[in-house]
Amino acid sequence: MQRIATLDDVERGLDALCLIDPRLEKVRGMAGEVPLRLSEPGFRSLASIIVSQQVSRASADAIFGRLTKLVDPLTPQAILAAGEDMFREAGLSRPKQRGLIAVAQAVADGLDLHHLCSLDAVEAIARMTAVSGIGPWTAEVYLLFAAGHPDIFPARDVALQSAVGHALGIDPRPAEKTLIALAESWSPWRGVASRLFWSYYRETRGRDAAPPA
Repeated sequence: MQRIATLDDVERGLDALCLIDPRLEKVRGMAGEVPLRLSEPGFRSLASIIVSQQVSRASADAIFGRLTKLVDPLTPQAILAAGEDMFREAGLSRPKQRGLIAVAQAVADGLDLHHLCSLDAVEAIARMTAVSGIGPWTAEVYLLFAAGHPDIFPARDVALQSAVGHALGIDPRPAEKTLIALAESWSPWRGVASRLFWSYYRETRGRDAAPPA
């Protein structure tokens, strides 16, 4: 697997995407800087993605900031030892509390989040989504940003749906299944296409909706 590990990799991917789909040349021009968005594999990275589920980027950053001040270092053992008062003070919803605890327990029981980054996407996503609290979107985003996987496009992401719809003139915005089919044409660089459209969303909507990395 060719990991997306540097900004040069992102640029190579963007060049390839514009050859694959010439419509993306205009999108690239409007998207501004397309960042690498690479994080260190492990529990902290996955926890930040779980916190960001179904909330704005600003809210996710605020909640995760409180969580990391209350639990430092942020480890599976510390989460398992934390009480409900801590979760409430951090601002975590009950579903996210349950998700973090389930993931912490899975890691404590042997789930190797570093090893998952070396697997192909289908196998890694299957192993991750077997854990309560990890859905397909969470698994895909983890592999994009922690593994630098080059060919994943989280089509369930509302910001990506909105960005693709706006950029390519698709109204109403493409739903998950439609976007999955559309993104297939961008393989093997769908991971860079994700970064491109999150950047396009940032520039056209004035706020960053990409998950934290």
